[in-house]
Amino acid sequence: MLSTTAYYLSVAKNLTKSQATTAAEPQVASATQYFEANIGSVKTVSDLLNNSKLYNYVMTAFGLSDMTYAKGLITKVLEGGVSSSTALANTLNDPRYVALATAFNFAANGTATTSSSTTVQTTVNNYVEQTLENNVGQTSPGTQLALYFQRMAPTVTSTYGILADSQLLTVVQTALGLSPDMGQENIDTEASQLAKLVNVSDFQNPAKLQSFIERFTANYDQTNTSTPTPMNALMVTSSSTPGISNSLLLSLANLKLGGS
Repeated sequence: MLSTTAYYLSVAKNLTKSQATTAAEPQVASATQYFEANIGSVKTVSDLLNNSKLYNYVMTAFGLSDMTYAKGLITKVLEGGVSSSTALANTLNDPRYVALATAFNFAANGTATTSSSTTVQTTVNNYVEQTLENNVGQTSPGTQLALYFQRMAPTVTSTYGILADSQLLTVVQTALGLSPDMGQENIDTEASQLAKLVNVSDFQNPAKLQSFIERFTANYDQTNTSTPTPMNALMVTSSSTPGISNSLLLSLANLKLGGS
């Protein structure tokens, strides 16, 4: 069995080819064809949320498939845009929401939002990458986490962004040898403590990012020397970390913007 490090390096080295193979999978190709053919008819946030195929495609593309039920929250994220520091997407400190609101910036672009070729291509690329990572995770959960970190970590602007994303946090905790049970303090204290251990700006440096990922994969293999942990079990473990829970996200949305 390949180590997580070897598996990750193999996939990362042939990423373009792997993405092309994933995009050609019948289910992926069909979903993408529907998205490309119909997203242009979406003119409002409501249009998007009311078309389940398009909505699920977009949410999957931005790593938010577990939040498809939270339409009130997603509505506020999309309607708020990203231009204001108080916009919900920015205050959640989770790069996934920022990426979603940036791509589908109804606040700034109105009915022309979905006519952007950049928005369409970004969403398709993200969907393919998410699917690839999910496929890899069926064999090697550690490699899935490494690929996710490689893609998302460079977009993080503070340690709050790590704490808000259970997958990013799992990678950082594993790489640094931190206990997943840390979380007895409030979120501000945790962010401050984590900032002493990791400089998130380093993740924008490809060499430093690669080094950190390989540190993670090596430590992951040391602590997972038996049969690879199923991804659902890994996510259960991750949910006990001090990241922002889904229920808390909904509470924050209601608190900040007056209900769903």
